[in-house]
Amino acid sequence: MFVIIGFVVVLVSVIVGFIIARGNLITLIQPAEFLIIGGAAIGSLLVASPLPLIKKIMKAITNSFSSHGNIKQDYMQMLKAFSDLFLIAQREGLLAIEKHIEAPDKSEILKKAEKFIHDDYRKSFFCDTMKVMLAGSVPPHELESLMDAEIETYEKENRPVFESLGRVGDSLPGLGIVAAVLGIIVTMGSIDAGAAAVGKHVAAALVGTFLGVLLAYGFVNPLAANIAHSIEESVQDLQIIKSYILAYAKGNPPFVAAEIARRSIFLDQRPTFTELETSLRSKK
Repeated sequence: MFVIIGFVVVLVSVIVGFIIARGNLITLIQPAEFLIIGGAAIGSLLVASPLPLIKKIMKAITNSFSSHGNIKQDYMQMLKAFSDLFLIAQREGLLAIEKHIEAPDKSEILKKAEKFIHDDYRKSFFCDTMKVMLAGSVPPHELESLMDAEIETYEKENRPVFESLGRVGDSLPGLGIVAAVLGIIVTMGSIDAGAAAVGKHVAAALVGTFLGVLLAYGFVNPLAANIAHSIEESVQDLQIIKSYILAYAKGNPPFVAAEIARRSIFLDQRPTFTELETSLRSKK
């Protein structure tokens, strides 16, 4: 949501400022410049990125426009679902929760954590790790290494998403110069058409430079930074799940494991001790 608001603020500020300076908005409408810069940027992205990466970039861009909801509440729901699940394991043994791990979408306990159950990667990370625990006695340090390896793989797999988009943003000012140079070439070809015609062509060429810089620093690079933050948050989510599982594997009761996991949450999203305790003791 804030991405859309930010884009609107950038666009309105530039347009209103141009109007205050008594600029003619029609001058900024240069389809040829848009085509040159936009087409070259998309083409360079296609050259530099394999198809799976293109799909990830498109998905990341789409997700950046969606609302994240109440993140603190999402974390409390997830930690409560884990605690309820491990309380059953504590009373009846790990095999008692096998049905919840094998079919998490049908689990009445895990379904209470709405964001978790709809996030395929977080869900598979938790369930696959639990399947290892259910398969046999795994030392906590081996379990930690297993989860660390997957988190590291996730980071390596998703880092190119924002890096590729950032490179496109960095190239846009240069592509704007390309469009401007082509505009100057057109201008030189019609230099005998009079001052008015030459001025019109020069203005169109300068729009190319303006457009490249604006797209780079007002839209594409900020969007790449937003996606980078989202990936960091996803990595942190995996770290929180890891903290909980590892704490329980070391013999801590579910409540203590939840408290250890709570302290892995970023401060601005972290529920307080009292909020978590109230949530864990709730029967809902």
